[in-house]
Amino acid sequence: MGRKKKYKTRQMKELLTFLKSVQGSHVTVNDICYYFENAGIAVGTTTVYRNLEKMVKEGLVAKYVVEGTNSSCFEYIGEQENLRQQVCYHCKCEKCGKLLHLQCNEVDGLIQHMLEHHDFEINSLRIVFYGICKDCKEPSI
Repeated sequence: MGRKKKYKTRQMKELLTFLKSVQGSHVTVNDICYYFENAGIAVGTTTVYRNLEKMVKEGLVAKYVVEGTNSSCFEYIGEQENLRQQVCYHCKCEKCGKLLHLQCNEVDGLIQHMLEHHDFEINSLRIVFYGICKDCKEPSI
């Protein structure tokens, strides 16, 4: 039997086009719905959720859930083999709650060390560093 063809609705195509246009950024469902509303594109919130989950399963989109936040972030990552080049880590400020995105190859060394020396495979899509952001660290004048 042949492979089942993936069915793409107009809404899914619109969503995919938007995600590709903000590739490298993390967006929430609210961000996406706000964009569609301002662009005059009729796509319901439930449809956005359903299509994002499909894209996550297909490996086109990464879903990030950070403890203490009310919503998930999504990022277009394209084909799965490119994932390691595009992994973005997260830094959450313990004072203001701001979520920063960090692309740093130094973290890859820690991931490799944990695997080789501790036989522990880290899920790089779920790494969150907690600390204090630059704005909260600097004294106000």
